[in-house]
Amino acid sequence: MLSKDPETVRAAATALKGAQHGGGDPFGALFGHVVPHGTGYHLFGLEIYNIQYFQVAAIAAIFLAFLGVARAVRTSSGGIRTRVLAGWVNWIRDEMVFPYMDESHGRKLLPLFLSVFFFVLFMNLFGLVPGGATATASVFVTAALATITFLCMVIGGMVVQGPIAFWKNLLPHGIPAWMVPLMFLVELIGLVVKPFALTVRLFANMLGGHLVLLSFLGLILYFGANMGTTVGLISSPAWVGMAVFVTILEGFVALLQAYIFTLLSIIFVGMSLHPEH
Repeated sequence: MLSKDPETVRAAATALKGAQHGGGDPFGALFGHVVPHGTGYHLFGLEIYNIQYFQVAAIAAIFLAFLGVARAVRTSSGGIRTRVLAGWVNWIRDEMVFPYMDESHGRKLLPLFLSVFFFVLFMNLFGLVPGGATATASVFVTAALATITFLCMVIGGMVVQGPIAFWKNLLPHGIPAWMVPLMFLVELIGLVVKPFALTVRLFANMLGGHLVLLSFLGLILYFGANMGTTVGLISSPAWVGMAVFVTILEGFVALLQAYIFTLLSIIFVGMSLHPEH
């Protein structure tokens, strides 16, 4: 059941008011916008966070973007939207998935990797919308996505290779028996490090970009509060220009990070399915 806790709302409003009147340091209040916070609403006793709205919005955006695309491709109809999205799907399939795993497994896992790519992409882009929040700037979101990749690596590897063969193939062939315990521990750590690297890479890049953007905007308020309104107004065009530049750059980063996260996931899963490669 959806409910709203008035005490939570009042506490959040009080904290925000205090941050906004914190004096000459506006950065704390600005940086607070990148931290997930509760909305005061609860669903089945669990609090809803602001980034969850944009996760749901990303899923809705995927369905809306691809609405009717499959039918248009089958009937050789449709406009530029169909051609662009179909081109992206074909490119991900032919240039990202198939080169790192055989076609039979690639076709089975293609829907997963397509979903991951567009889900991460739309979550990244929603962070650039005024009033939006970047769900991928939360380590909990990126960790959940990386966990899906990790489960595909382990479960998929055991299904394709066999439960025992998967763990045996972690070890290099031909090593002395006395090195087996040490090498197994090293390879096991390496297996766990892969999803950890996925988690940190996406989270750090998206969070860092927004912190840079907010820093430039905060300089306007900082100069105005500590050096006078005149200095703040004179210097503001430079900071606004830098903020616009970083925003444009963040649009490219949003696409790049979705590509990198998906590609690394494909490579890691492909290595688990086909260790001989």
